[in-house]
Amino acid sequence: MAGDFGTRFLPQMAITHYDGGWSKETMVPSDALTLHPGAHVLHYASTCFEGLKAFRQQDGGVAIFRMDKNIARFAQSSALLFLPEIDTEQTGRMITSSVALYRDEVPGQPASLYIRPTHIGTEAAIGKAAAPSLTASQYILLSPVGDYFEGGEASLRLLLDEEGVRCGPDHGMVKGGGNYASALKHIQRAAKDYNANQVLFCPGGDVQETGAANFILVDGDEIITKSLDESFLHGVTRESLLTLAREKGMNVQERELSVAELIERAAKPECEAGLSGTAAVLAAVGTLIHGGREYTVGTGKAGPRIRQMRDELNAIQWGQAEDRHGWLTRV
Repeated sequence: MAGDFGTRFLPQMAITHYDGGWSKETMVPSDALTLHPGAHVLHYASTCFEGLKAFRQQDGGVAIFRMDKNIARFAQSSALLFLPEIDTEQTGRMITSSVALYRDEVPGQPASLYIRPTHIGTEAAIGKAAAPSLTASQYILLSPVGDYFEGGEASLRLLLDEEGVRCGPDHGMVKGGGNYASALKHIQRAAKDYNANQVLFCPGGDVQETGAANFILVDGDEIITKSLDESFLHGVTRESLLTLAREKGMNVQERELSVAELIERAAKPECEAGLSGTAAVLAAVGTLIHGGREYTVGTGKAGPRIRQMRDELNAIQWGQAEDRHGWLTRV
């Protein structure tokens, strides 16, 4: 993975503050944020965020991919964390105006402009472990990013973990900082002990997701992925890929997938697997690690179906293919 992905930020960010109502958004330097040391977010993880991208189009313009869907999920995460309700219209305005300001900084393919809306509880109250923050801030960070994987393609190693969980099973659909923090110990142990890139959480043998991406299995014309519930993140990239696959006539199955079935199917030469998310779109999985053994997925390399699915979505994002679903917001 590209170690510097998301480490460069554009010099200004849009911000608004909540104290009984949201203030008018302003632009401020993006390298500083004033918080009381007792701010709720620093002690009780009252924070959520989104990840979406703006792409340079074939005609030289700029478009944001699935902004409305990401804002809706942002609002949902805020509500589930009992943060102040966001003004979705204002959030959209903050995103589009920020991208418009830095239109010339949006790189061409294979790069893009990563957009990180963030919502944090700011009330100085270290006695509110069981109560929400009554004040908050919301800001939009912009980060020009290259290809997530150096060389443009990956063949990832996943540790299948049937005992650990990414987060609380009733909290997985929140895109919140605490969920990523709770997964980190599992990911680091897997990297140290098994040279794994990620952990695929499979509590009780039920294949869910990794610490930062949704899991998709492709077996011939079948695509299998876990059906939506509150235990894991409802990925926008996941939904987009499944929509395109259905339109191509593929047999998309959103259902339970056991570890045993996954390992059995992975042994087929034609089988492929991938991790979907905003950063990498769809990254191929080459090896599964379970019970002290390694299992090759298909040929162990990125296959034609995973590559085709990723390229098809990329073509829409960069304006090379028709946007039949109205997924792009021109800026």
